[in-house]
Amino acid sequence: MIDTVVVQPTATDGEPSVAGVSWAAVTAGAVVSCALTLLLLAFGVGLGLSVVSPWSGAGVSATTFKIGTGLYFIVIAMLSSSIGGYIAGRLRSRWVSVHSDEVYFRDTAHGFVSWALAAVLGAILLVTPAANLVGAGLGTAGQAAATASRSGPMDGYVDTLLRLASPSSQAQGADASREELGRLFTSSFRSGADIKANDREYVGKVVAARTGLSQADADKRVNDVIAQIKADSDAARKATAQLAFWLAASLLLGAFSASLAATEGGELRDGTPRSRKLSPAMRT
Repeated sequence: MIDTVVVQPTATDGEPSVAGVSWAAVTAGAVVSCALTLLLLAFGVGLGLSVVSPWSGAGVSATTFKIGTGLYFIVIAMLSSSIGGYIAGRLRSRWVSVHSDEVYFRDTAHGFVSWALAAVLGAILLVTPAANLVGAGLGTAGQAAATASRSGPMDGYVDTLLRLASPSSQAQGADASREELGRLFTSSFRSGADIKANDREYVGKVVAARTGLSQADADKRVNDVIAQIKADSDAARKATAQLAFWLAASLLLGAFSASLAATEGGELRDGTPRSRKLSPAMRT
C-alpha cells in the first residue's frame, strides 16, 4: 500500500503571502491627485477670468470659452491622475517571486484604484470648495449674481412682460401680478411642458392691463417671452449635456493616465524597465 504524501505549499513554492494591493500607496496617490485637481481648478478659474470680459466684442466668445473649459478639464484629469498614479505605483511595496506579468497587472490596478479613490474623494471633498470657487468667479465675471440670491428663475422674464408701455405709465398691482406670473411660469416650465392655452390668454390680459399695451401687442410680448424662455432652456440643456460629455471624457482619460503612470512608477521602483521584460521576438 502506497501512502499519499500531501505537500503543503509554502511561501517559497509560489507567490508570497503579501497583499496584492498596497493601500497606503493607493491612498497617497489619490490624495495627491485630489490636491492637484483643486490647485489646477483654482488656476483655471483665474485663467478664465482673465479671458472673459463683460464688454461686448472683448474677450473670447462663448463657444471658445466652453470648448476651452472642456479641454482644460481633460488637462486637469490627465495631469492629476498621472501624478497620482505614478506615486501609487512608485510607493507600493516590492513584490518578490511574483511573475512579471502579474506585477504589471498589479501596477496597472494600483493606478486604476488610485484614480477611482481620487474620484470618490473628489466628489465628496472637492465639490463644495470647487463649486464655491467657480461660482465666485462666474459671479464676478457676470456682475449679476450679486443680487440674484433673492430672485427666482423667472423674474427676469416677468420683468420683461410687465415692462410699462411708456415711462409715464402707472403700474397697478404690479407686485401681486409679478409674483403670480412668476409662479405660473415656474410651474409651467419646470417639467419642460409648454404653458397652457388658457394660462397664456390670462397672462396676455394681465400684461395688457398692467402695462397699457393693446391686447394684440400684449399677446405678442407674451409669445416673444415664452419663445425666449424655451430658447434659453434649450441652450442650458445643451450646455449641461456638453459639460457632462467633457467630464466623462476627462474621467476616462484620467483613468488611463493613472494606470499607465502607475506601471511606469512600479517599473522604476523595481528597476525593471518594460523593454527588459519583453522577449527578443517582441522587441524585434
